[in-house]
Amino acid sequence: MTYSAFGVHPGRSTGVLADVWGRSAVRDVLLTLGAAGAVGLAAQIAIPVPGSPVPITGQTFAVLLAGATLGAARGAAGMIVYVLAGVLGVPWFAAGTSGWPSATAGYLVGFVLAAALTGQLAALGGDRRPSHTIGLMAAGHALIYLVGVPWLAFSTGIDVPAAVGAGLVPYLIGDVLKTLFAAALLPATWLLVHKRTDTHDRY
Repeated sequence: MTYSAFGVHPGRSTGVLADVWGRSAVRDVLLTLGAAGAVGLAAQIAIPVPGSPVPITGQTFAVLLAGATLGAARGAAGMIVYVLAGVLGVPWFAAGTSGWPSATAGYLVGFVLAAALTGQLAALGGDRRPSHTIGLMAAGHALIYLVGVPWLAFSTGIDVPAAVGAGLVPYLIGDVLKTLFAAALLPATWLLVHKRTDTHDRY
């Protein structure tokens, strides 16, 4: 799949929402920490899934939204802060847990990679239209599962089909809903930004 499938073009940087009103080192740090905190907060929305160590949470939406709004570097950095702080004892993994989550660690690694991917796609314009945003979100979700599901199989000793059943299938409906919400939210936000910019330019 090429960049053009997401409505973006290599070499044509259009920026991300976080940079619309300027950028500074202090702001970058605050946004990075804010992204980590947002994912930690979203992780507290946790619904256990019978037969699976992976709960349904709001994390993936927060991860991909952070990447899309902050860009690849800050989005990935925010996820690294989230993962390292949680491993070191901050109780903001799913349902207020902390420490090394052996069965679900692959999903955490996937968060870092997915934030970087969605951030790169968004910086190239992939969050400006609903159809393109759907592709951006789908790519981010797919990358999380691409790392998380094999790790789940390896860490628990189950085979890959069983890991798919326990670590992917129960979450697809929620992922679709998150994707549709993002497909409405991100382009609408850009539309508001452009309207405000046009109004400011007139005056």
